[in-house]
Amino acid sequence: MRSLILDTDIGSDVDDAMALAQLLGSPEIDLAEVHTVYGDTRLRAQLARRYGVLAGRELTVVPGLVEPLSGKDVWWAGHEGTLHDGLAAETISTDSAPERLVELLRARPGELDVAAIGPLTNIAAALRLEPQAAWWIRHLWVMGGSFGDDVCEHNFKSDDVAAREVLSAGIPTTITGLEITRQVTIEKARLERIRAAGALGAALGADIEQWWAYWNETWNVPHDPVAVLALSCPELFSFSELGRVSLAEGGHSTFAAGAEGTVRIVTAVEAEAVAEEITRRIVAGGTAYAVRRGEIDGDRA
Repeated sequence: MRSLILDTDIGSDVDDAMALAQLLGSPEIDLAEVHTVYGDTRLRAQLARRYGVLAGRELTVVPGLVEPLSGKDVWWAGHEGTLHDGLAAETISTDSAPERLVELLRARPGELDVAAIGPLTNIAAALRLEPQAAWWIRHLWVMGGSFGDDVCEHNFKSDDVAAREVLSAGIPTTITGLEITRQVTIEKARLERIRAAGALGAALGADIEQWWAYWNETWNVPHDPVAVLALSCPELFSFSELGRVSLAEGGHSTFAAGAEGTVRIVTAVEAEAVAEEITRRIVAGGTAYAVRRGEIDGDRA
């Protein structure tokens, strides 16, 4: 069992919601809290809380920083939470995510993993509050960057200041970049399996279709679920030696092995097996509660 704090910009790209649903269907993960970052973090927190409710889970959700440390404008798709009625009624914490992260880590040093699947703003702010927190994180799992090409990935680009501070802090870190996540896709057959997984699956299926319509596509890349799965199923991934990640201004990332580094990157992925495992866990996250409520026949789930 691994205790995990999820730091997420849920609500824009549907992959954050998919990653949360996947964690709710991962029995080896104790989801300690969810923290939100970037843009309307209160709305993001209400949405994360709603997904927990749909899975029969009482999640503690803490909104974090709205503005990136880089000062860059926040990208906002405009459809965040629009398919979920009554989000304002969802109960979220009145704390702030950076302060709460420091509090949790201080209370449980070396026991908590952190999965950061949005800009690294909250993590950097926590380190500014308490630099010692870098030594209290068991392992940091990041979706960010793109290695071996000229692509600037959204999370690093949106707050390159925060990314630079976090990745140079000495935290044991695994990064899954775009060149890996883009090898995995979710298409219609898997969407139909997700949609049938109770209330959680129905809501997530609608959000997936909304994202597909936004891009006029019939598939999506589950960037964040892939990064999170590296924690649960490392046998489906290959990893580099330890090294360091450097970020140029604007967020372009490079990796160099050695130099007493604490960061590794994912170098290969079993794409089909990863897509299947992501789908299986999302379905499990929605189905378990639906079976308990009698909405789905347990023998057929």
